[in-house]
Amino acid sequence: MLKQNMLSKAIKTGLATWSISMVGLTTAFAQEAETAETETNQFIEKIAVTGSRGAPRSIVDSPVPIDVFSEEDLAAVPFTDTNDVLKTLVPSYSLGRQPISDGASFIRPATLRGMPTDKTLVLVNSKRRHRSALVQTSGSGTQGPDVATIPSSALKGVEVLRDGAAAQYGSDAIAGVINFVLKDNDEGGSFSFNTGQYYEGDGEQITMAGNLGFALGTKGFLSVSAEYSDASSTNRGEQYCESWACVDVNDPNFLTGLDTSVSGYTEQGFIDGLADANLGGEDVVQPWGQPNTSGTRIFFNTGYEISDTTKLYAFGNYSQSEGDGSFYYRYPGNSTIEDIRKEDGSIYSPLEKFPGGFTPRFFGDITDVSFVGGIEGEFDNDMTYDISGRFGSNEISYTLKNTINPSMGPDSPISFTPGDLINEELQFSADFTQYVDLGLYSDVLFAFGLTYMEETYELIGGDEASYTDGPYSLPDPWGFCEGDIATAAGIAVIANGSTLDCANSDDPVYRAVGVGSNGFPGYSSEYSGKYERDMAGIFLDVSSDLSDALYMQAAMRYEDYSDFGAELVGKVAFKYSLSDDFNLRGSVGTGFRAPTPGQQGTTNVATTLPDGYPVAVGLFPASSAVGEALGANPLKAETSLNYTLGFTGNIDELNLTFDMYSISLEDRFYAISTLDVSTDMTSGEAYDNYLALDAAGVVGANTIGGVRYFQNAFDTTTTGFDFVATYTMGDTVLTGSVNYNATEIDEASDALNAEAQFDVENAIPEWRSVLSAKHNFDMLSFVVRANFYGTYENAISSDATTTQEYDPSVLFDFEMNYQVSDSISLSAGARNIFDTYPDEDEGDECCGAVYWSANMVDWQGGYYYARMNYIF
Repeated sequence: MLKQNMLSKAIKTGLATWSISMVGLTTAFAQEAETAETETNQFIEKIAVTGSRGAPRSIVDSPVPIDVFSEEDLAAVPFTDTNDVLKTLVPSYSLGRQPISDGASFIRPATLRGMPTDKTLVLVNSKRRHRSALVQTSGSGTQGPDVATIPSSALKGVEVLRDGAAAQYGSDAIAGVINFVLKDNDEGGSFSFNTGQYYEGDGEQITMAGNLGFALGTKGFLSVSAEYSDASSTNRGEQYCESWACVDVNDPNFLTGLDTSVSGYTEQGFIDGLADANLGGEDVVQPWGQPNTSGTRIFFNTGYEISDTTKLYAFGNYSQSEGDGSFYYRYPGNSTIEDIRKEDGSIYSPLEKFPGGFTPRFFGDITDVSFVGGIEGEFDNDMTYDISGRFGSNEISYTLKNTINPSMGPDSPISFTPGDLINEELQFSADFTQYVDLGLYSDVLFAFGLTYMEETYELIGGDEASYTDGPYSLPDPWGFCEGDIATAAGIAVIANGSTLDCANSDDPVYRAVGVGSNGFPGYSSEYSGKYERDMAGIFLDVSSDLSDALYMQAAMRYEDYSDFGAELVGKVAFKYSLSDDFNLRGSVGTGFRAPTPGQQGTTNVATTLPDGYPVAVGLFPASSAVGEALGANPLKAETSLNYTLGFTGNIDELNLTFDMYSISLEDRFYAISTLDVSTDMTSGEAYDNYLALDAAGVVGANTIGGVRYFQNAFDTTTTGFDFVATYTMGDTVLTGSVNYNATEIDEASDALNAEAQFDVENAIPEWRSVLSAKHNFDMLSFVVRANFYGTYENAISSDATTTQEYDPSVLFDFEMNYQVSDSISLSAGARNIFDTYPDEDEGDECCGAVYWSANMVDWQGGYYYARMNYIF
């Protein structure tokens, strides 16, 4: 059989795998066994799962730091979102929640070793995973795969390489690689039901997941996994009451800051309308927490051996999910709810539609599809091959409700479809391995191949009302005044009873209001369209044991992109055995990340609230006419230099790994700090920016208060270490992992203000640790886990002279599992069992927020749950 032939070849040479190149990620976690028979069975299983080419290596024998998590490990984590599972198991993997951040409310950005998601390559069954259509429009501008579309119920295991691997797999693998291994059972299956809610009584969640395995004749399998989840929203905020506006009827400052002179305003009418201000039905006008979400996700994995040396394989997914969350609350007089004069000279206010003000509600429907197919086998000369093709698509359709297009006045609808985002990838690859006898200590493994990929990012325009510049985007749209004197049209409406007063500069006739669906203007035809590119690449990996103690590996990769040019990167790694139980290991390599078509083409106008006052801030492509007019430079690839050095060891039942690392990242990709825009001719650069927008034909330029664009903004150096220890005492397993990670900007950047630079260096805890204990009492078992977060800081003022330091936090999880029978088990437990919260925010947040919304430490509180598992 094919698997046996490959295993025999692997054992004969004793060389490293090539699945994630020479680092041996996809099989490196086959544990050392007590007997040769057990060891052989483990190796066969790993080869079958990942399609690797060389001899498997254990964690101890791997030349680079790797974590492996089994199906059992994943099931023991009290989350269903795979992002949260990784955050719990991998200390250097951090995940935040952004409740008011457009699409980022539904697709959460994560970091590995302090690097944004798109600096980590994501694989499924060792094949590149396509990106999400969402480009995070602030900060690092991340566009990476949506890990949440990969349900943990479909996984046989997860492997995390904590080292740069761009030389093996190309763009993105600067911080590391995460490989999700799908289930490959050919019989039986499983079903699980999970339900729970937060201690606060909200956030109710149910998850149902199942898996079925089918045999395809005697030489094939088909494994199908499906999951349905539904989670309600949470709120950890309080009623909106700030110095500039207070709508808390129980606060003595109620109505402070509101413009009570707005047409149609009455105090009782406003109070009655507050209950309907938020379409989400919360008790507050602006909730802070997780959004409502639901989703259905399906994965399949199949393979068939058509001969002893040839195998066909395929896998893919379909995912449909949706979510909805709130934006910032709009109160009377906040530049959105303002009086304007209609064509008949009368006054109109949005309070006619929303008597208590309004909170825009944002909806996202996400469709994710992928298919990978290939053939792998072995030629007569023992050269192995893997020829594959993949297609992936991620589409996000937006809907905005409970809002208006202010510039349309009374004709504005209150629901909009601002547009869709689509990211598609098509890739073909041919990979080969060949062992060659060069007269060295052992045969040399040559792994080489070539690849071609096409990427498309498309912005589909929204409905016209979502972006049109209605008549009220300009002052005096009906020509009622000339200077401070009424025109014939003005005199006519005055004669009909209008209160028009052209001599009063505060008269509503002079009011200009915002363009587009407020909160998230739609994509117009000028900013819609496709952004495409293609890439061709070639790579070479060489690895061998040079002696009984020394193993070496080297790799080079060349990729040529149609939109920004070519990159050549390389890597060298080693493992040196000090004894049977201790090894030194290390690596040095260069890496790169090509800016994606989405990052080069995305356009967005969002609302920010400096000092609580809503300001429309536009993000424009660096290569667009707007970007060029504002002084943007063309984007180029980020490049990195990675070093790792560490050791692995075993002392009886104690397993240890310790790895230090350094990542120097040049030309780091980031959104520049907002440039002010003003129509005031005395405002200097702000007025120049307005003139640039107007000259570039930006609709509603006079209502935009700020602009941004992505740039290769600065260089950083990230240093740290990972320490992992596992100790087995009979029926008890203790595991501890510690990560220290610090990032410094090499020199001050003109692209970022002091606040942004401070947060890049300080907003993520430098110390992170996960300690766990698992014990079995026959049919009963329990798991205790402690999640530790060290201190971190957040800049409150734009000049970073005012900051807040957050104290360390420890969140404990506990779960008990009872094995009712061989097939059924029941679990109950709680995460964050002591209901621990991070420090409350001291000034950076507003509008009813209690906690810093971007905090990497979870601020939802305790969550209890129950789960039933059935295996058949």
